[in-house]
Amino acid sequence: MTTTIPVAEDLLPSEADVRSYEEHGWYLSKKLFTDGEVDALVAASEAFYAGARSRRLGKRPSTLAYWEPSKGAVQRHNDYVHYESDEIAAILRKPVVGAVAARLARAGQIRLFQSTLIYKPPRPDEPSNLVPWHFDRHYWQTCTSDRMLTAFIPFHDCGEQMGTITMVDGSHRWEEVGGGDSTSRHFAHRDPAELDELLRANARHNGTELRTVPMVIPKGHMSFHHCRTYHGSGANRSGQPRRAISLHLQDGGNRYRRHELSDGTPVTYNHDHFVRRTAQGTPDYADPVFCPVLWPAP
Repeated sequence: MTTTIPVAEDLLPSEADVRSYEEHGWYLSKKLFTDGEVDALVAASEAFYAGARSRRLGKRPSTLAYWEPSKGAVQRHNDYVHYESDEIAAILRKPVVGAVAARLARAGQIRLFQSTLIYKPPRPDEPSNLVPWHFDRHYWQTCTSDRMLTAFIPFHDCGEQMGTITMVDGSHRWEEVGGGDSTSRHFAHRDPAELDELLRANARHNGTELRTVPMVIPKGHMSFHHCRTYHGSGANRSGQPRRAISLHLQDGGNRYRRHELSDGTPVTYNHDHFVRRTAQGTPDYADPVFCPVLWPAP
């Protein structure tokens, strides 16, 4: 018989919070990490940047986000940090994070999908510091689920001056127009002006005004957003780096599906290079090495 590690109910979203998430597409959590846990994330991330690894990815797909010192003082993105750093993974797998996600998604199980370590330097004029409008589901077209969500976890108080994540309120409920092959390409490989116009075209199509909501997140708290919620972030105008992790989460029902571009070329997600295969020979998005279960927690 297995038991689940209990989580304090007062740390979880209420039913009213869940309904608000379903209406607006985002949620600001209570304090889920202690100051000590957040400080440990800072220390582990600095060790990571200095070269420390618990293990290394066996390959580097062309679409992998992977900052190295040779790339200079740009915004840093490092995918699969939960795989390469056991110290970071141990904190990200704190049961309350998965429990909050499960409550918001109304899911019985939550698995980790991806994690990206982010460092936005205090350089307001650095072009890479600007993250254009996008939503995550575009990059997960090989997934079956529309209940996936992301936790944005800053390592300090994070507000507008630091270029915090900003949501387009209610955009996860829009009917989409202007999709196509290009939407599967990561925002880092697209024209920001094109993405801005795509957002505005979708707002017009849905007969709504754009309402953007910057997430002001105290240390130890985090924001969650639906996989179809448009979001982005501005320049870091503070005197300190903005440190964070984007923790992408999948409900237990998510599976791989084949998705093709208009010319018949199959879309490939980075997992498809790493995870084990199912009995049918398809990538297994439940591979416990790369996509461990976060909730229920053992």
